[in-house]
Parts: sequence; C-alpha cells; structure tokens
Amino acid sequence: MTRLPIVVVIPTKNEERNIAGTVRSVIDHFEAVVVVDSDSTDATRELAGAEGAEVVPYTWDGKYPKKKQWCLDHVRPDIDWVLFVDGDEAPSPKLLAELRHVFLDGRPVRPAAFDIPLGYWFAGRRLRHGYTIVKRALVDRTRTRFPEPDDLDAPGMGEQEGHYQPLADPVHRLSGTLEHNDLDPVGTWFDRHNRYAQWEAWLECRPEVREQIRTAKTRAGQLFHRAPFKPLVSFAYGYVLKRGFLDGRAGFDYALGLSLYRWQIGVRAREMARLERESGAERPEPGALPR
Repeated sequence: MTRLPIVVVIPTKNEERNIAGTVRSVIDHFEAVVVVDSDSTDATRELAGAEGAEVVPYTWDGKYPKKKQWCLDHVRPDIDWVLFVDGDEAPSPKLLAELRHVFLDGRPVRPAAFDIPLGYWFAGRRLRHGYTIVKRALVDRTRTRFPEPDDLDAPGMGEQEGHYQPLADPVHRLSGTLEHNDLDPVGTWFDRHNRYAQWEAWLECRPEVREQIRTAKTRAGQLFHRAPFKPLVSFAYGYVLKRGFLDGRAGFDYALGLSLYRWQIGVRAREMARLERESGAERPEPGALPR
C-alpha cells in the first residue's frame, strides 16, 4: 500500500488509555507518525513507541510558538503536509479514502489546508446529530501558521494554542471524519472544559485580544463569537436546530454540557471583571511582559 505523503503529528500528555489505538489507526497509511509528548507521567511514550510511532519530547518555554506551531517548525520538516491528530482520535475509512484521492491522484494539491469534521463520541455513544466540531487539522506547513494573540498571561491553555484555527488560504473542507472517542472517564471532559472556560473568560475581559482571536476562527465560529445569550443559543442550536435530541440521552447531555460551559465562561468573566475593578489593578498593555 502506498503511504500518504503526510506526517501525522499526535500531541500528547498522559494519553495511555487512547494512544495505542490512535497510533494503530494511522501507522500503516502515512509516511511518518510522530508523537510529541509533554512530560507524560504514565505509559504514553512506551505504548506509542511499541506501536511504531516516533516519540519526540516537548517542554514549553512559556513563549510563542506554542506546541502545534513548534511541531510545524521542527517535526519532520522534510514532509510539507502535517495532519494533527489528538491522542484520542482516529481517521475514518472515508477520510483515508478521501486523502488518497486528494494526494495520490498525481495532481498538485491546491488548498493550503483542509478542515476536517469530528465524529464525536460522548459518554460512550457516537453522536450523529447536534453541534459539529470542525478542525483545520491538515495543513501545508509552508503556507500555514498559527496566530500569536496576546494571551500568554491567560489561564487555562498553557502550551496549547487556543480555540482558533491556523491561518491559511485557500482552505477546503473534507467530508470524511476524524473519530474523536476519548476512553477516559467523562469527568475528564468537564475538567478540560473547566480549563478552557478560564481562558475564554479572560478573553471576555480583554476585548482587544478577543478580537485578535475572533478573526482566526471559522465563519461559524465568528458568528457565534458575537452572539448574545450564548448558553441558550448554544443549546437551541445543537439540541433543537441541529436535532441533537435524536441522539437520545447522550445528545441531551452533550448539548447541556456545552451550554453550561458557555454559562461558566460568562460567570467567570463577570467575576473576573468585578475583582479587577475592586482591586483597581491596571491591566497590562497587550504583549507586555509580566513582572
């Protein structure tokens, strides 16, 4: 089987429950598979190596570039195309077939990046309806770069790029999915979104940085970015308009979880703004180094 001229990059930290299955799903289809691991304390590195992946250690220095851009700069620079796959994801057969059509038919690849929808699993069930997450996961590193907003002081994200897309033009959307099936307990979903909410709330209090990030989102993301009553809009969109109710209890729980995530951002942002007013603390200029 001819391998796709793409390096799969899997950023990880403590993914021992998922990583073996993820590496198995890509190891025979792509030219290279590299796990970029951030000081895991479990067996992530050993399991990834046993499945045939190259393992590269990574420690963030607190500056830009963050982890994914660092991967674009340093991981297998001999291969232009990079597919980012999370440690709990796997390409569907349809996506693999689509990639073979795009990359192995002998014609130049015109897009600089490809958006890929997630096939999302929640609480053990594959969601067929509701809110769809789309990631710009496949990029030509020579024509793509992640933005660098002034959010290094923000809590919640750390080494990860935030909820924005890498900048590229033109971009094409694929129809095959990356199957996102986290085998960790559902509590890890809430823990992760609790961290994300800290970052989002920090942005709400800093409109100038929030605007930098808005411009690096998809069109749908930019529209939702400006929407009022986000918790209600989120639930109505995912559960009613996009028929999340057809996914049964898992569909309801997922739509409600996203709505509560949006609610949590608002509560945190209001508290953060109040505490800043009460303390009289001056907000640093964007890009200023912390003291």
